[in-house]
Amino acid sequence: MTIPNLITLARLIAVPVVILLLLDGTFGWAFAVFVIAGISDGVDGAIARHVPGQASELGRLLDPAADKALLVSIFVVLAATGHAPMWLAVLVVSRDVLIVGGVIVSWLASKPVPIVPLLISKANTVAQIVYAALLLGDLGLAWQLTSLVDIMGWVVAALTLVSAAAYVKGWLAFMQG
Repeated sequence: MTIPNLITLARLIAVPVVILLLLDGTFGWAFAVFVIAGISDGVDGAIARHVPGQASELGRLLDPAADKALLVSIFVVLAATGHAPMWLAVLVVSRDVLIVGGVIVSWLASKPVPIVPLLISKANTVAQIVYAALLLGDLGLAWQLTSLVDIMGWVVAALTLVSAAAYVKGWLAFMQG
């Protein structure tokens, strides 16, 4: 087990911790764990890229799964508790289900689609991270950024829709080709 994989596993373990903190209403602590998870994501990536023998296939799969698990959990719990719009959480989760569903269908059709993150998808992830950080900071640290959080919510929604459309377009072209 490589050091980056151990860090990523710790980030996966942080997911239920963040969920419990959110459900308990301790938003400041949830924000702190979220920030630590974000820093650990950068650290494990740097180690994997710059230290010989630390990059692994498991890490290439586990790292984005850990990131997605944390973000989706935050969106779902904050929406379920009334702190974020339910429609936004449904949109974010639906996009991810759509992508995973397309991958599964392509595997079942014996035509596995290559999993390559698109630039719009990376922008979408950054927007989701910024939204979650702003909202958690607003809730836990009283930053009073309601207007900025609302604007970022709309940015996330737009990027989520464009990203979903780009993946569907690419998937259809791949499956028909």
